[in-house]
Amino acid sequence: LYQQQPAPGGLEWNQGESVHLVVGIAARSDEHLEVLANLTHVLVDEATVRALSNTHNAADIVQALTKAPEEAPTRPTGERLTEFPNYIEVKILGAHGLHARPATAFVDIAKQFQCEIHVRHDRKIANGKSLVSLLQLGVEGGSTLRIMAHGQDADTALQALKAAVESGLGEEEGVQPARPGVQTPQAVWTPTEVGRMVPGISASPGLAIGPVQHYQHQKIVVEAHARDPKAEKSRLNQAVASALAELDQLYQEVKSRSGAGQAAIFRAHAEFLNDPELIDETVKGIDLGFSAGWSWQQVIQERVEAMQKLDDPIIAGRAIDLSDVGKRVLKQLANILDDAPFAPEKPVIMIAEDLSPSDTASLNPDLILGLCTAGGGPTSHTAIIARSLNIPAIVGTGPALLNLADGTIAILDGGSGNLYLEPSAADIDSARQAQASLEQQRNAEYLARYQPAFTTDGYRMEIVANISRASEAAQAVAAGAEGVGLLRTEFLFLERAEPPSEDEQYAAYAEMVRALAGLPLIIRTLDIGGDKKLPYLNLPPEDNSFLGVRGIRLCLVRPDLFLPQLRAIYRASMLGPVKIMYPMIATVEDLDAALDFSEQARQEVGAGPVEAGIMIEVPSAVLLADQLAKKVDFFSIGTNDLTQYTLAMDRLHPMLARRADGLHPAVLRMVDKTVQAAQEAGKWVGVCGGVAGDPKGAILLMGLGVTELSLSIPSVAAIKARLRNISVSEARSLAKQALACRNAAEVRMLAYPGGGA
Repeated sequence: LYQQQPAPGGLEWNQGESVHLVVGIAARSDEHLEVLANLTHVLVDEATVRALSNTHNAADIVQALTKAPEEAPTRPTGERLTEFPNYIEVKILGAHGLHARPATAFVDIAKQFQCEIHVRHDRKIANGKSLVSLLQLGVEGGSTLRIMAHGQDADTALQALKAAVESGLGEEEGVQPARPGVQTPQAVWTPTEVGRMVPGISASPGLAIGPVQHYQHQKIVVEAHARDPKAEKSRLNQAVASALAELDQLYQEVKSRSGAGQAAIFRAHAEFLNDPELIDETVKGIDLGFSAGWSWQQVIQERVEAMQKLDDPIIAGRAIDLSDVGKRVLKQLANILDDAPFAPEKPVIMIAEDLSPSDTASLNPDLILGLCTAGGGPTSHTAIIARSLNIPAIVGTGPALLNLADGTIAILDGGSGNLYLEPSAADIDSARQAQASLEQQRNAEYLARYQPAFTTDGYRMEIVANISRASEAAQAVAAGAEGVGLLRTEFLFLERAEPPSEDEQYAAYAEMVRALAGLPLIIRTLDIGGDKKLPYLNLPPEDNSFLGVRGIRLCLVRPDLFLPQLRAIYRASMLGPVKIMYPMIATVEDLDAALDFSEQARQEVGAGPVEAGIMIEVPSAVLLADQLAKKVDFFSIGTNDLTQYTLAMDRLHPMLARRADGLHPAVLRMVDKTVQAAQEAGKWVGVCGGVAGDPKGAILLMGLGVTELSLSIPSVAAIKARLRNISVSEARSLAKQALACRNAAEVRMLAYPGGGA
């Protein structure tokens, strides 16, 4: 059914705008595709547009839009679109074909690349960056397209478009419209004109607009004099060799990510280090009794100052590159690295190689608009801190980030994981509008924070909070959490010379039980080891503490720590609904021993039984889940540790952390196996890792059968709102797709229902 309204005199559409032809289409299935294809032909034919704009006969419009394609006006003769030898072929999955919404998604992705992109369907070829051109193809559901690309980033573009088409281009089958009164999550902001983009991994959602500034947490200090010239020359050679290796790694990484053109700067940096005069001048300083570091610093400083004084702006600009190369070598030669506090004069987007817990402890959130790190991953300390402070953040962008000049204006999109540099005034304005819209959305989410997370088809997800302090229990309730899914008890043991007493622990647990006023409290027993150490434990040094005595292993060998904590937990259980959870269970024997200690403690205080669960954090626990489920009441999956143990990637490693993504299909398959084993035993499964607080992760976990998500407090309201706008059937369909993906990037590129993820 088509309804047309000719308007020869023009109609006011928006203030100051007039239209002469309005076409409304109501159609079933894919019968509108022919109309759309014909409409695109009409729009590029000026004579036909003029005729239709002045007609008083609706039949003229009907004929123009419904006649056979071969009779439709053809595109004016111009540059002929050609085929390229570099191509892929993909099948359009959506039943309704490549209509306006998926075509727009295709074009948006294509425009992110510099190469030319053409799309062939049958005998027609379209410009992949033009919506009108793409719609002219009239692609129906199930059709096969040949996507062709030509240019420096052609291969990357083809893979991105292939993944997007295979994930449906945003067209989920069976997606239900939003219910009246239910707010749809804000769509991702997209720029139109920026200088360049630095891609990374989303760590904390939100938009930040402002200048970038490096986190200078170290001041390089070198000794001026040295007694052994031969040793200093050897140190110099080793430092230069290490710097060259770093530059080669940078070149390869940026080349694979952004093309050889963007990576060429690191080849130029390497050429600086291959300059024999730099080495010779430094060696002369060493022969005079100065250290390698001091000599190198003086030579570089003199060269940089000389280059800055030249009239040639190109050569003067290279002084920045030489200075950067000089620092790269100097770090290898430094004897002292003095901490310098990060204190910007105004709010900035902070960029850093990575941040340690001590780094973040000294930050002033009022001066940090956003965080962007070269290293780290979605489960890194930076990501966790950013989410807890509600600061937009991106991690894992790669070392090229560290070459940005302080003061460069940028827009950080924590949702998409991209840092946009030198945006246009229009993009800054649209980003500020998106910020305001996002703030309104957050306010609406906060007002609805106490409402349960019911999906559109009536399925309820339990949303609870992760806390690390007694005072945070009340904060969790105020934020809309339906209880505490993870109490990290380490706060009672850290930063002290001796372990806390049983009474001290009981007082803290009792305070939380009272604050929760009947809501459940899951207390995880002491999880020390790995990246957390206690001076009074006197543990021997370990080559890999993540594979050593940590979690339940430490508790079992130190009953003097374990039993007092268990007694304090059982005493608190007499005040309200408390559950015990054991960390790092790897074997059935671990669990049996923990349960034996717990029963001993229970009998000693005279408390009744409480529900007991375990953390699923290692692959062996997943493979033994059917056996473990017989002995406990619930599982809680710690996706942060499960990710690093499954992928064999230390989530704190500077080079690997960004690849340790909890949305990797291998990790999701671990979750799937765990849920299946638990369901067969009639037990429930929660997740208390970082993936639970990721909007995409929350949807996938629900689709995999997880029934409880435990999040950082600031994430509770947003995740609840997100889950209210989708159906569990959509989540299950998406989870099935995710399990079949090859890597985390493909999982993140899937078309998520509800938008905004």
